[in-house]
Amino acid sequence: MEFLFIPLLFIVFIFFAGVRIIRPTHRGLVERFGKYNRFANLGFNWIIPMVENMYLVNITEQMVDAEPQEIITNDNLNAKVDAQVYFKVKTDETSVKNCQYNVGNYQWQIVNLARTTLRNIIGTMTLKSANSERGKINTDLHSILERETASWGLEIVRTELKEIDPPKDVQETMNKVVKAENEKIAAIDFATATETAADGQKRAEIKKAEGVKQAKILEAEGEAEAIRLVNESANKYFTGNAQVLRKLEAVEKAFQNNAKIVVPSNSSLVNVVGELAGVVPIKTDS
Repeated sequence: MEFLFIPLLFIVFIFFAGVRIIRPTHRGLVERFGKYNRFANLGFNWIIPMVENMYLVNITEQMVDAEPQEIITNDNLNAKVDAQVYFKVKTDETSVKNCQYNVGNYQWQIVNLARTTLRNIIGTMTLKSANSERGKINTDLHSILERETASWGLEIVRTELKEIDPPKDVQETMNKVVKAENEKIAAIDFATATETAADGQKRAEIKKAEGVKQAKILEAEGEAEAIRLVNESANKYFTGNAQVLRKLEAVEKAFQNNAKIVVPSNSSLVNVVGELAGVVPIKTDS
């Protein structure tokens, strides 16, 4: 029994020593005596101890920093540039093999490739255009990295340009220019607002004057119409006696102003008023 127990224990030990569990975040490459043998998917896998080795490869998205560097722009200014590259190893067997056998330390290689590519791209641009065309720089960097790493089994997910910092003295000058532009815009906006308010007040005064003018015209037209109606009535009911009507109005105003009228002793008040108005006196019996 002891002779059987020892070999069985050895077999159990060998079995558990060769067990490999691969998580969903990784894939495995199995080598036998240093030569690629097979691809190991996620889950349970078993290798022959001391004969085979399994190398795990991370297939999740990773990020590398291209590290800040000084780049001379096309207008001979030193710009401090930094960028980040996001990538991941493709999950198929060929891509996993390529990232291990076609390139050594692909993370480090991507960093150096990104730095070189940034120098080539930004070196052809002015500092101003580089700052205003960050999207184009990201697109160009992504495109070149994808093309250059096609045989590495990698997928370049995206690239992010973190900063493009000009020299300190240039930055101060740019800040002054931006401040001056902002002040200019603010002054123009204030002037425009003031002009608009003045125009509004001017239109309001014009409208007010037009209203006053129209009111006076209507008042004058009303007085003229009233005079016309009075004249028409006088001609209709006192034909040929328009002057008599005006005299009566004069007498009426005289009485309103408490004017004194001397009445002769041999005349009646009615005849005096009539004479003032130009009316024939009333005859009385002797």
